[in-house]
Amino acid sequence: MVSLEIDTDAVVTLRFLPPYEVGDERAYLDALHAIGRREEPYTLLTVFGGGRALSQAGEREQALWFKATRGRVSRYCLACAIVRPDAEENTAEVFRRLWPFPIIAERDEAAGRAFLLNHARGG
Repeated sequence: MVSLEIDTDAVVTLRFLPPYEVGDERAYLDALHAIGRREEPYTLLTVFGGGRALSQAGEREQALWFKATRGRVSRYCLACAIVRPDAEENTAEVFRRLWPFPIIAERDEAAGRAFLLNHARGG
């Protein structure tokens, strides 16, 4: 299941969770493209269930998305929290090489959201 939500605090939440469905990879990539088009400040919360890898073509499209949107995402995203069951510090380190804003990796969604709300308020 993939969903993309934007709440009143401008937290953009991308979820990619079980139960996985046939069209999830396309829905996930489409959600990335929607995020990459944003032109107003936001924080990004990604919630992944683990256990699902993208196809080789999906990995390539995702990599091209990172490259194509790096400037815009860097300009408008204030912070990012990556929530995964296996989240560790090295998870965040990989993404810190891509983007200049604060990034954390957490196993708990509430902790990730609290981090984002703090950064949305300038913290």
